[in-house]
Amino acid sequence: MLVPWGDISIPEEAPQYSELHQRDLAQIAENAQALIGEHRKKINAPGLSIAVAINQKLVWAAASGWSDIESEQAMTADTKLRIGSTSKALTSTGLARMVQSNHIALDTPLSAIFTSLPNPEWANITPRLLASHSAGMPHYKENTDRYGLLKSITLNTHYDNVDDAVSLFDDSELLSTPGEQFYYSSLGTVLLSSAMQNSVEQTYQQWMQQQVLSPLGMSNTMPEGQSTADKSSSTFYWQDRSEQKKVRVWRSVDLSHRLAGGGWLSTSKDLAKLGQGFLNDSFVEPSIRTEFWTPQVLNSGKVNPQNYGIGWRIHTLTLNNDEEVKYAHHGGVSRGAQSFLVVVPKYKLSLAVNINTNTAEFQEFSSIVGDIIRLFLDSSIVSTQQNKSESE
Repeated sequence: MLVPWGDISIPEEAPQYSELHQRDLAQIAENAQALIGEHRKKINAPGLSIAVAINQKLVWAAASGWSDIESEQAMTADTKLRIGSTSKALTSTGLARMVQSNHIALDTPLSAIFTSLPNPEWANITPRLLASHSAGMPHYKENTDRYGLLKSITLNTHYDNVDDAVSLFDDSELLSTPGEQFYYSSLGTVLLSSAMQNSVEQTYQQWMQQQVLSPLGMSNTMPEGQSTADKSSSTFYWQDRSEQKKVRVWRSVDLSHRLAGGGWLSTSKDLAKLGQGFLNDSFVEPSIRTEFWTPQVLNSGKVNPQNYGIGWRIHTLTLNNDEEVKYAHHGGVSRGAQSFLVVVPKYKLSLAVNINTNTAEFQEFSSIVGDIIRLFLDSSIVSTQQNKSESE
């Protein structure tokens, strides 16, 4: 499998993994399994995992390919992978729980949250603006804090405290007046996690564990530094996009400086649980869910160009019967990994898919999601799910 200069060939024949939790979905699951196998080959990914949950229950989880090619370790729906910016949906859920418990208010300025504000330009920024990328915060490459920019390139320093990670960009200039423009910023989400931490008497990680991960049973979701090098963690691959279609193991990196915005590890099963948690009225109150899943407006009164809510993007999907349904989602791209989480509120469905490499365009990877959702939201299946929900 190994070829010169560290290149690795992905074997033609790949292991397939599937677990079905609802027997009447057997044919749907079989069709979906075939789709993910074909899709993994098409995008030249070593491994792909996926999970679907409906009405607070996992109904199907599957995988195709390898979590590690050299050791022939198969990918499963419990394999831990980097989820990149899907971390923002995770942080958003922690923020929703914090708003719900009155520990933080979305429109409180940072000047009232921090005892000592790291940058005076941030005084009028609010958690809402940070979570909706409307604060004018820079993304990685726009960071004018030279020391911080260097650290975000070398990726060799560990940060246990999110306040320390803020020091990598606290000298950077804003790109616009808060609320004026939409600038997607993972650094802004890191600042949000610091604001969250400064609003409660515990660390951001402790809040996430106690208020999100433990209640939802997300036992395989953690900061990457907490994951030991065991068989449940994937190897991450760089993809050669030439005709050779080889991959290489990605170099070791430390992504703790971007934890809230792009540094978590998770599994497809756990992310499907996260989606169901956000749909659960007893976990996230309906009024808060509605607010978080509403595209935010800029100072001009116009909705931001990405239809971004509070930690989630909001768009519509066309089903097989031509019905248009709203869905909330977030994708992520990390070093040697990509992730996508989708929630369809009307049908109480959540779906998560992950791979252990990068495609040239995110859509090449994410394009399978619509097909899988349509399979599971076939009218007869939807009817079955609704009847079961009503009888429980």
